[in-house]
Amino acid sequence: MSALLVVLGAAVGAPLRYLTDRAVQSRHDMVFPWGTFTVNMAGSALLGFLLALPADAWVTALVGTGFCGALTTYSTFAYETVRLAGSGARLAAALNIAGSLVGGLGAAWCGTVLAGAFTG
Repeated sequence: MSALLVVLGAAVGAPLRYLTDRAVQSRHDMVFPWGTFTVNMAGSALLGFLLALPADAWVTALVGTGFCGALTTYSTFAYETVRLAGSGARLAAALNIAGSLVGGLGAAWCGTVLAGAFTG
């Protein structure tokens, strides 16, 4: 049953990642991968929020592993960073690494703080 929940969550998260990435990136005329950065921050915040709540295992499988796992993308982050560095945009590559690491951890922390405010 858990595997099916993961698949269902991923079936929503993956297309949402693609559509969000394209929508965000189309608004920026820069080499920096803002679309991937955006979905990774949003997914990190949502996962931090979810894991700070008293949730059933099925919710964690559906939303945490399935939806957030498909919404966020480490492989695209890695590819885009290597592409930036290879094209000579080394500063953008370094900012992508630092911003994604610090931002992702910060977003997850903010999600847990927000969840704490709801659960009191």
